[in-house]
Amino acid sequence: MKIKSMLLGTAAAAFMTLTASSAMAQDAKKSTFQCEPGELYAMNVMVSGVEYWFPVYEMFKQAAQQMGCETVYTGTPEYDVNKQIATFEQVLARQPAGIMVHPMNSDPFIAPINRAVEQGIAVVTFAADSPNSKRSAYITSNNDREGAAAADAIAEAMGGSGEYAVLENPGQDNHDRRVSAFIGRMEEKYPDMKLVARAASNQDPTKAYNAVLTMHQAHPNLGAVFMPEANSALGAAQAAIETKADIKVMTADVNAKILDMIKAGEVFGSINPNQGIQGYMGFISLFLAAHPDLIDPMNDYKRSGTNPMMVPYIDNGYAVVTAENADDFYWEAYLKRRGTKGIEE
Repeated sequence: MKIKSMLLGTAAAAFMTLTASSAMAQDAKKSTFQCEPGELYAMNVMVSGVEYWFPVYEMFKQAAQQMGCETVYTGTPEYDVNKQIATFEQVLARQPAGIMVHPMNSDPFIAPINRAVEQGIAVVTFAADSPNSKRSAYITSNNDREGAAAADAIAEAMGGSGEYAVLENPGQDNHDRRVSAFIGRMEEKYPDMKLVARAASNQDPTKAYNAVLTMHQAHPNLGAVFMPEANSALGAAQAAIETKADIKVMTADVNAKILDMIKAGEVFGSINPNQGIQGYMGFISLFLAAHPDLIDPMNDYKRSGTNPMMVPYIDNGYAVVTAENADDFYWEAYLKRRGTKGIEE
């Protein structure tokens, strides 16, 4: 019995030592993925009131809170690249550890992003890229896959035959890719689907409304119209309603109004990027870019002097939103479920 007790005691001691060592190792590991007090990370967007950004920031913020970091939501309420760059420069002056930015246009952001990186501030792009800059990572849904999925949905609903049109927002990289992929998929897979018109609505519902009315007048058999963002869909859907024609309005991104219109049958559907994963993985990428000492890959980063956290592209995925699943995408219901203040925090 004594020997057995001694063995049990030795085993217990060994277990306690092992547990303590494991706990210490876990604490040490955990501490490396924690921010210093006051360590700040910013998210910078264009047209800051657009609802698309809110769930992105919600998960950006959650990842930061889990690691003891502070965050701030910044951007301009106007569709103006120079004004967005000004807000980027303003947050840069606060010397954050990192900035996750959606550049309105690629090239104008090269110099501001490079300036930030040269100051030791990590930069990650999301939803749209500035590939020739020194940003560390780019996270987005695959815009080519999104455009193709939209084309599949429309073509299948029309039996693979009919006339369609597109509304565009030229110059914004992710929107251009969606439109190009939509048209490319139609040409490749659905030869009986005919592109009859295209117009630049530039995210303006009024321009979209007038464009669709004009398109329908010129092409009475118009069966569908695709646009790469939700604002234009508001005007396009209103025009489709007024023509009393069966014009299927397919868009990308959602907001409460678009979801209501999908449920009412006024908008056919939408391709919605997984915004939460975009924000969460965006923050993780940004934190690692700001703390490159946590990474030691087997490559030439030391010789070349580059940040070891270099990820050319991360795909956050997407969902096809229809009347069947629209209820799962309402921002206010999501915010209530989570019990937070959204971009106000």
